[in-house]
Amino acid sequence: MRKKELPLPGVYKKEELDLWKLLPMMQDVFSDGSSGAIVSFLGIVKSIGSNGKRVRHLEIEAYDRHANPVIRTICEETKEKFNLEFVGIWHLKGSFKVGEPLVLVVIAGKSREGVFPALDEAVNRYKTEPALFKKEVYEDGTYAWLSTEH
Repeated sequence: MRKKELPLPGVYKKEELDLWKLLPMMQDVFSDGSSGAIVSFLGIVKSIGSNGKRVRHLEIEAYDRHANPVIRTICEETKEKFNLEFVGIWHLKGSFKVGEPLVLVVIAGKSREGVFPALDEAVNRYKTEPALFKKEVYEDGTYAWLSTEH
């Protein structure tokens, strides 16, 4: 099974994993025809923060010993709940400029019926469950730690 070539879902240092390169790998991984639908979410640093201020950069920290098992559990539970072929979540940590990707979520299933609700659930869960900490640093020199609540 070619899916084993993908890195394990979890948290990676920004320098360890290029999400822009990981995304096109999905074509090779799922080209055997077992999945009829693949959806993805690529989270990118926004230029305007949640408080309306202009963002200079975003810093992501993680408690890996908690975040990695939780992310893998989210993937397994989502896959089982929606009867999917694959669920993967890869979240980066480090310092990110506006426009850089932070997270990639990929869902593959037999048909489109399950993949869209599964994507929504996986994104909502990774935003609240793993020990990930996000700090927006603004152009005016101030910063804010972002809540994990929606």
